[in-house]
Amino acid sequence: MSDNEDHAEYITDNETSAKVKRRFRDRSKEVLSKQAVKIAKRAEEHQSFINKVTHLLGVLGFGGFCFLLGARPQDIPLVYCVFYVVFVPLRWIYYRFKKWHYYLLDFCYYANTIFLVYLLFYPRNEKLFMVCFSFAEGPLAWALIVWRCSLVFSSVDKIVSVLIHLLPGLVFFTIRWWNPATLEAMRPEGSAGRAIWPYVEDKSYLWMWLFLVPLVVYTLWQVLYFLIVNVLRRQRFLRDPEVMTSYRELSKKAQKANNIWWRLSGLLGDQNRLLMYIVLQGIFTLATTALTVPIFLSYELSVVFQILKVSASVWNGGSFLLEVMPRQVILKEKKKSEMQNVQTQKEQS
Repeated sequence: MSDNEDHAEYITDNETSAKVKRRFRDRSKEVLSKQAVKIAKRAEEHQSFINKVTHLLGVLGFGGFCFLLGARPQDIPLVYCVFYVVFVPLRWIYYRFKKWHYYLLDFCYYANTIFLVYLLFYPRNEKLFMVCFSFAEGPLAWALIVWRCSLVFSSVDKIVSVLIHLLPGLVFFTIRWWNPATLEAMRPEGSAGRAIWPYVEDKSYLWMWLFLVPLVVYTLWQVLYFLIVNVLRRQRFLRDPEVMTSYRELSKKAQKANNIWWRLSGLLGDQNRLLMYIVLQGIFTLATTALTVPIFLSYELSVVFQILKVSASVWNGGSFLLEVMPRQVILKEKKKSEMQNVQTQKEQS
């Protein structure tokens, strides 16, 4: 009898402990949520000042980076590693609050994680370098152009979005063509010509590590992404339509604009739009990965491509500042005015 009583007491204690832990966890989430809202409101009150400071630091940082790119190109990989380690976790915190954190499962973050592993642990692995080069100068670089990433110095979020796609290409460009240490280490004895690194045996080797292997690694990401977002977390998305993913965001914008992407994704019917999105993304990755081969082989083409990427992001930034931002300010002021009118009417009644 005493054993049964002891067992019952043990179960009761466990249940009580579980309830206390659950209550503590819920309370912690509530407190953190309230603090996050307070911080967001305070930031909104001082938005103009914050934007000015961000613009100043962004311009100075970009100028310093350009100087470093010319003066000490061998330090660019270190700058990239610091940027990734500092800003990606901060972005996760901000996106978690906005319910955008599933964006961090996108291919660009998957690829950037591979870049970080290469730079920190396997900097002399030629095959891994070629895979990273393919991602950086293929899908990530062209996404910067196709998805119109905007270099707006007054927005931390936009700066980080641009650098996530732009910096890796510059890193692997400098390692491939400008890094003095790499060139010196790989230059054959008695040869005064430009060193060829990584060493490419033949065309089949080139296509294997710049095209086929990257596509296999990309396919692995696509399978994992589908399992996480569309299988394991499916109920989470059904419960909360405010939680955003790349597919939700792009389909929402495409439907609103009724553009070519919306029409293409609907070729197999509305019920198969997700499948068509995966297929279109696969075609985009296939095409842009193939384009990395001539870029890898030609120094001149590599230089032109870097200029094209920077120019596209700056152009898009100018378009955002001159066309999009004024409309946003007008809408914001209109909404603020409407809320004030509603509040005034409530007070009068």
